[in-house]
Amino acid sequence: MKQNSLFGGNDQDFAPLADRIRPSKISDVVGQSHLLGENKPLTMAFSAQKPHSMIFWGPPGVGKTTLARLLAEVYDCAYIALSAVFSGVKEIREAIEEAKNYQLQGRQTILFIDEIHRFNKSQQDALLPYIESGLVVFVGATTENPSFEINRALLSRATVYQLKPIDSADLAVLVQKVMVEHYADVAIESDAVNHLVEYADGDARRLLNRLEQVLNIAVAQNITNVTTEFLTEVLTEQPKAMDKGGDQFYDLISALHKSVRGSDPDAALYWFFRMLEGGVDPRYLARRIVRIAWEDIALADPRAMQIANDAATTYERLGSPEGELALGTALVYLACAAKSNAAYNAFNMARSYVKQNRSYEVPLHLRNAPTKLMADMDYGKEYRYAHNEPYAYAAGEKYFPDEVQEQTWYEPTDRGLERKIQEKLAFLAELDKGARK
Repeated sequence: MKQNSLFGGNDQDFAPLADRIRPSKISDVVGQSHLLGENKPLTMAFSAQKPHSMIFWGPPGVGKTTLARLLAEVYDCAYIALSAVFSGVKEIREAIEEAKNYQLQGRQTILFIDEIHRFNKSQQDALLPYIESGLVVFVGATTENPSFEINRALLSRATVYQLKPIDSADLAVLVQKVMVEHYADVAIESDAVNHLVEYADGDARRLLNRLEQVLNIAVAQNITNVTTEFLTEVLTEQPKAMDKGGDQFYDLISALHKSVRGSDPDAALYWFFRMLEGGVDPRYLARRIVRIAWEDIALADPRAMQIANDAATTYERLGSPEGELALGTALVYLACAAKSNAAYNAFNMARSYVKQNRSYEVPLHLRNAPTKLMADMDYGKEYRYAHNEPYAYAAGEKYFPDEVQEQTWYEPTDRGLERKIQEKLAFLAELDKGARK
């Protein structure tokens, strides 16, 4: 490994490992085979006669900045990089002036803006004339869904490429590359490599930063063989990657909900712990669990709603980690319970009907008559008290407004308790039919 004096060396000597081994050509890029394989979109984009504006969308540490730099090298363009976290319209104008100078020299400019989703609408709009004129080729990087975070006008001028987390095999290759090229005097056991790869959780930058930390400590302590035991001594526990409130957050909660709806208790627990490990507030998960019970199970198994509510209450009393068991147990019950969205569908249809139609008068027989005047006006007249009728049901009675045709929104399934409800409603319908004849 190269050694540096205390005051000697250059910027490269002090650069993090992730920067020192940044690929210098496309063939060195690790991962993203869906974009960089033979006849894949980015491979063809890099082989075109001229570059086009792009947005790289993906989680941290998957190569967004690297690809932007490589694009400039491939096309021999000037490269200007801004961070939307620290920049505004002033910095954009300065970058544009710099690009104009490069244009006078006969060079096109790649304008790379990291965290482009942090720019507001006016800042994004400030880029449009210069992209349109061809003064700059815009390359943006974002961890957020461009559909929600990037202006439509800017989005229409750039091709979106979605980058994925680096898979375990590619991360392991990256570790071996580092060992051969930069730490040839140190060995690392295969179990330790696997541990590092799991720790990185698809993030190459995280992998390289932690690997550098481990190897520098190993060199300082004259350790020539890195084991899993040594790794666990050096590294702290790393939370799972998740952008709370971002696109990935909603993907995870969607996976949790759909696993319960799909009656897969094991998958439901997996996504539950993925979110807990990512730092999601268990109270949020408790609210989602209660919602799932009402939306996807409801009257097919009313116990599900009670268990979900009890789990949420238990968590409030016990907190973490003890209360998390109640939430996990509730998820298992919900996943295994009979499913019905019949009440949920009826709820939505009824609300939609009321919103789309005028407000009709309450029929006289359904009105309350607390005073003699109201009774004299026939309020409540001819109302049939259901408890005084056979089967406690006023067969043939109407409860909708006179101008509204009777609706059937709630259609119970033949699953769980709703089978009994279905049978009862069918019996009452037959009583209505007989009464109305």
